Amino acid sequence: MGRRRKPAALDDPAFRRHVDLVKAIRVHQFGDPKVLRWEDVPDLKPGRTQILIRSRAVGVNPVETYLRSGANPKLALPYTPGTDATGEVIACGGEVKFWSPGMRVYTSGTVCGAYAEMVLCEETDAHPLPEPLSFAQGAAVNIPFATAYRALFQRGRAEPGETVLIHGATGGVGTAAIQLARNAGLKIIGTAGTAEGEKLARQLGAHHVLNHRQPDYLSQIMDITEGCGVNVILEMLANVNLGHDLGLLAKNGRVVVIGNRGKVELDARDAMIRDADIRGMLLFNATLQEKTAIHAALGAGLANGTLQPVIGQEFPLADAARAHERIMAPGALGKIILMA
Repeated sequence: MGRRRKPAALDDPAFRRHVDLVKAIRVHQFGDPKVLRWEDVPDLKPGRTQILIRSRAVGVNPVETYLRSGANPKLALPYTPGTDATGEVIACGGEVKFWSPGMRVYTSGTVCGAYAEMVLCEETDAHPLPEPLSFAQGAAVNIPFATAYRALFQRGRAEPGETVLIHGATGGVGTAAIQLARNAGLKIIGTAGTAEGEKLARQLGAHHVLNHRQPDYLSQIMDITEGCGVNVILEMLANVNLGHDLGLLAKNGRVVVIGNRGKVELDARDAMIRDADIRGMLLFNATLQEKTAIHAALGAGLANGTLQPVIGQEFPLADAARAHERIMAPGALGKIILMA
């Protein structure tokens, strides 16, 4: 049968009964952003414990560029990238208990990928999107805020009154980490690469902001901490910074490695002197119990307005290739979003 779909009509259940194709980004081979193809895919039907979402916005994350480039050669091709979508529930499986059509949700995982007009996910990977938030903000919640929360509290064990250094405080994870740390009573030192980024970090609640393009910016940290060092470092680019991070820590300090793009050389004596820890972190390693705790905390902050996702740039879903190019460029300010 011919395609009779119009994007605006996807919300009409009567219309959707006659639609058998929707659009999605597909990757048929690993490579540069040009391998991201906008094409027809079969319409999705929810299984017993699944919900089907009309996607309104999709979050773009660095991990998706790594996978597209072939970081996991065992990843089955073709596939649709992404985990972070937001929109309205339009259909539910027979055993779904907590969702019904029309409810606004954001996802923390999908069955068939998030870069699509329709997104299928397990009931447990859907979370309420409070009404004050836009769909674009909802798409900026999962990986940025969940990563920041897990890094700060589940891996970094940050405590009220401690000092945290957030490298790259103006990107999706960095802007989330500032807000979470401020709400938890931490003293925050953030880094940025532009005057605009410095302003944003201060507006979000950072007590001190340093320009990481200045060669002596790290030397200012000991002055800020009166020679004590920082308790927790959130490290977004370990191959550049980790060798220096250990010398900035207080005794029993922790570096949580969130991002890395190459090998690093360090002096282990810096860790020995301080009884310091280097702790790796992947959000995908979180247990179900940890994920439940993360999204309970995020949901409370989103609902009461103390957490506000920061949107940097928006691209049409079909222009995912441009979004992938932008997310790997320096100077990030907030989250990059694809609008469906």
